[in-house]
Amino acid sequence: MNRYPLWKFAVLIVAIVLGTLYALPNLFGEDPAVQVTIERAEDTPDNVQQRALALLEESGVAVVTSQIEGDSVLFRLESDDDQLSAADTLRGEFGTGYTVALNLAPATPAWLTALHAQPMYLGLDLRGGVHFLMQVDMDEAVTQHMDGLATDFRNQLRQERIRFSSIEQDADDRQVVIRFRNAPEREQALGIFRENVRTIEPAMRPSFSQEERDGDFWLIAEVSDDAVSDIRSTALQQNMATLRNRVNQLGVAEPVIQRQGSDRIVVQLPGVQDTARAKAIIGATATLEFRMVHEDNDTWQGSGGSVPSDALRYETRDGQPIILERDVMLTGDTIRRAQSGLDSETNRPQVNITLRSDAGNRFNEATRQNVGRPMATVFIETRNEPQEVNGEIENVRVRTEEVINVANILEPLHTQFRITGLSSTSEARDLSLLLSAGSLRAPMDIIEERTVGPSLGQENIDQGLMAVTLGFLLVVAFMAFYYKVFGLIANMALFLNLVFIVAVLSLLQATLTLPGIAGIVLTVGMAVDANVLIFQRIREELFAGMKPREAIHAGYAKALSTIADANITTLLAALVLFIFGTGPIRGFAVTLSIGIASSMFTAIVGTRAVVYLLYERKSRLKHLPI
Repeated sequence: MNRYPLWKFAVLIVAIVLGTLYALPNLFGEDPAVQVTIERAEDTPDNVQQRALALLEESGVAVVTSQIEGDSVLFRLESDDDQLSAADTLRGEFGTGYTVALNLAPATPAWLTALHAQPMYLGLDLRGGVHFLMQVDMDEAVTQHMDGLATDFRNQLRQERIRFSSIEQDADDRQVVIRFRNAPEREQALGIFRENVRTIEPAMRPSFSQEERDGDFWLIAEVSDDAVSDIRSTALQQNMATLRNRVNQLGVAEPVIQRQGSDRIVVQLPGVQDTARAKAIIGATATLEFRMVHEDNDTWQGSGGSVPSDALRYETRDGQPIILERDVMLTGDTIRRAQSGLDSETNRPQVNITLRSDAGNRFNEATRQNVGRPMATVFIETRNEPQEVNGEIENVRVRTEEVINVANILEPLHTQFRITGLSSTSEARDLSLLLSAGSLRAPMDIIEERTVGPSLGQENIDQGLMAVTLGFLLVVAFMAFYYKVFGLIANMALFLNLVFIVAVLSLLQATLTLPGIAGIVLTVGMAVDANVLIFQRIREELFAGMKPREAIHAGYAKALSTIADANITTLLAALVLFIFGTGPIRGFAVTLSIGIASSMFTAIVGTRAVVYLLYERKSRLKHLPI
């Protein structure tokens, strides 16, 4: 008598229980919600929660629940209308220093959340969200490179104590022009520059030429066309990496960030309803600069005269003017890691900085020469803000610079130090996030903006569910008619297969898109292939005169190799689609791959267990309803 192993029953039962648990969260849907986040304001989440609840109650907006999540407070509402009303009300109360954003909060019960069971993510075409097409300012990328080259030359000349008249850069002609008063100083500088550029990749090294004009001795460094192409390509790639890191760290689920052409980037943020908030996420840039306070700052503040030619005017956060040296000691793009924390002595927010080793060596040398002098930390932020231009609302790039910290250098600094002077823990956290994610290599403008509304996404979901349901019912009807009781067993396995697909997508927190639903529909049609092969083999063995029990055993055993061959080849095709495809194609490949694996399990292990319980255990088995 054939005995089905007990461990296979155990595996099947565990799989069914876990699959059901992790598929369940998708049945509970989502609640419309409003999230208030403390950005720079001196406030606490508890106080924000109390003020907001009182304000919403006064406005007649019913709040289902509210909960504190870090520096944010999430308010769940009963309807979309209540959500919009609550957002308008809260934005009037919580202005500068706060962010009020629309959200969708999963309505998963607490006991499922405790098991880390969450609903699967839905793509932009199903959940709704925002789509941006961003234009990278490549000319600015070249300009920044030329500025950096000019700064490097200036620092090298000062370090070697070589006098020069001026250094100017022309980004249009891709040149840096250095003027000297005599030829020997120019020759000495040329030797130093050529020695230092050896550390640069050959394609990026500038070429040098010499001219004499207006009594000055010119040294011209020119960047090649290949170098400019490399600068542009690198700028696009770094912007993509920075956007991806920033959006991921801010918690936007499964964003799509792709290159389009030579200077454009596509950004899709599923589930984001607040377009303004989305723009703030992807359009804002923040970085730091470290500059020495100008030696004449105290005298200048007392007299209020003109700013010296080698200085720049800034303001501190309390509005006090201050002048800093033009030369930048350190920039934010040299930071390897940034982590927010609290000062152990003052309990004030701070950001702990770790530099790259090469930048740490340069910073150590610069601070060693300025021990005892004050150094300023300049916070630079660029945002795209809507402004009225010629009677039309346009996005205008606004750059703000403010000094957040001034401190005396007590000893030479190296790769690790800290930044204080931040107004809140939220600002410290956001600054560390942006610094860790990296700075944008070049500015970007949003040239196309598209919002996919939740209603359109729901329509796609409804149509997708209809396709899955129709395909499922047609397969169920055919299997029940053609294979009788065995067909019903295959239908049970098919339903279990759908549960497993949803459970695995939820467990992996994968994103389901419209092409992904197409993959599920295809899986429904393919899932019964294995059972068809098995059942047909059993029929053939019965027609050949084999006893029912032996026919069952032979059917499953002999069809296994054919089933494996067919599914492995399909799985390889899905793997190729996943590796070389883009977003929608990869979504199709993911659901198809999961469906293939789960259908093999349910067809081979699941149906065999049921067939064993119903028929193979019988001592006198004379007929099979197949």
